[in-house]
Amino acid sequence: MRRREEGSAHRNPHSRHACGSGRTFLWLALSATAWMSGCKAVGPNYSRPVYQAPAAYSELGARAVVPPANPTGGSWKPASPSDGMLRGNWWEIYRDPQLNQLEERVTTQNPSLRGAVETYLAARDQIAAARSLFYPTLSAGPSFSHQKLSSNRPFGNVSSSTNYNDIVLAGQASWEPDFFGRVRRTVEAARATAQASAADQAAVDLALHAEMATAYFELRGLDAQASLLQSTVTNLEGQLRLTQQLLDGGVATAVDVAQAQTQLETVRAQLVDVAEARAQYQHAIGTLAAYDLSSFSIPPAPLDLPMPQVPTGVPSQLLERRPDIAAAERLTDAANAQIGIAISAFYPTISIGGTGGFESTHGGTWIQGPSSLWSLGAQATELLFDAGQRHALTDQARHLYEAQADNYRSTVLLAFQDVEDQLSNLRVLEQEATVEDRAVAAAQQSFDLSNSRYKGGVTSYLEVLTAEAALLQNQRAVIDLRTRQFASSVGLVRALGGGWDTTMLPR
Repeated sequence: MRRREEGSAHRNPHSRHACGSGRTFLWLALSATAWMSGCKAVGPNYSRPVYQAPAAYSELGARAVVPPANPTGGSWKPASPSDGMLRGNWWEIYRDPQLNQLEERVTTQNPSLRGAVETYLAARDQIAAARSLFYPTLSAGPSFSHQKLSSNRPFGNVSSSTNYNDIVLAGQASWEPDFFGRVRRTVEAARATAQASAADQAAVDLALHAEMATAYFELRGLDAQASLLQSTVTNLEGQLRLTQQLLDGGVATAVDVAQAQTQLETVRAQLVDVAEARAQYQHAIGTLAAYDLSSFSIPPAPLDLPMPQVPTGVPSQLLERRPDIAAAERLTDAANAQIGIAISAFYPTISIGGTGGFESTHGGTWIQGPSSLWSLGAQATELLFDAGQRHALTDQARHLYEAQADNYRSTVLLAFQDVEDQLSNLRVLEQEATVEDRAVAAAQQSFDLSNSRYKGGVTSYLEVLTAEAALLQNQRAVIDLRTRQFASSVGLVRALGGGWDTTMLPR
């Protein structure tokens, strides 16, 4: 029994050393991890660029705009991104089932939006790739070789074997502890870049849905134009028949008939022109919704929806609700992390590695104690001279950060301009529509009087045509203004960020 124990000990002389090496590597790894957790990563920590938003928007005069409530105590309180703002599917405020269906189709089928989603997912995968640098890399595998050495080699022994096998089963582990924060800054940069990609996806989503809503309202406005023109064609056909009858009775002249015919054909041509424009908007809507254009159509329906009110909230909320602002801010964070990555190059590179396994010339003794092998080591490398390359790369990273911070501030300024422009458009269009309504009423009265005078033989048919052309022009102007109001309403929603806010960014 003793001999068997001794033999067992003799067969595994390195087993105790192998276990010790594993414990040593584990101890080093745990010690390095604990030390790193207390170390500050090199480079500046990120702080968001400062921008002082105004207390209120200057253009809040339109009825289609809901301004924020008056501040309590004379000052605005901090507001969360969703207080008093649109949420979720913002297009539902227009209460149009056809529009809702088309917008939902954009969400699920538009290839540009799906491409933006895939771009974000690719950026998110980069975070996992960066995090993997925190951990050791492990590899293992067997190898086999058969070798024959020259019997006439220098210092060779003729009696020794020159023909043998080499069977190895070995594993390697290597680890570069993140003592100075290079990996941590890399993860920060990857996370911020992925969040910027998510904000870009939200910006694409907002732009596509706004484009759909705008095209839809333009199409409905053209339907209203077509309905007006068709009604005018019907009236002009009746007037042409009346003028022909008056000519037959000797009351009208051939000139009156020709003028009536000219007016009728002119309006018919305008109707064809509207139909052409409508077809183009229908094609645009079908493309946005990823329909087969050969079988896609939208039934005509005039734009007779009530104008909804769009809540603006306080200006400070814009910083949290515009996806383009969020993307610029996240890219600023990523640029800041790049400074730390550049600074980490000034510090030593420390790596720990180990190898362990079995090696033998025969399969029967391959996986046994005497065949074991292992090694454990560490290495530190410091770059002593690089002709200023690291300084240049660090300065470059700082300049790129400042450029991105300025780009963020520029994006914020343009966003506020966008909101003010849309608010101004709604206010001016509302005033213009009020004036145009009075113009239509006056033109209708003028046409009615001229028509009565012509039927009574008091005036020529030219007066009727002039009054009718003025009426039609003003009626079309009213429809055009209403269409533009809806388009500006969509523009305001887009400028305010739709139903998105930064709480939707992935963490």
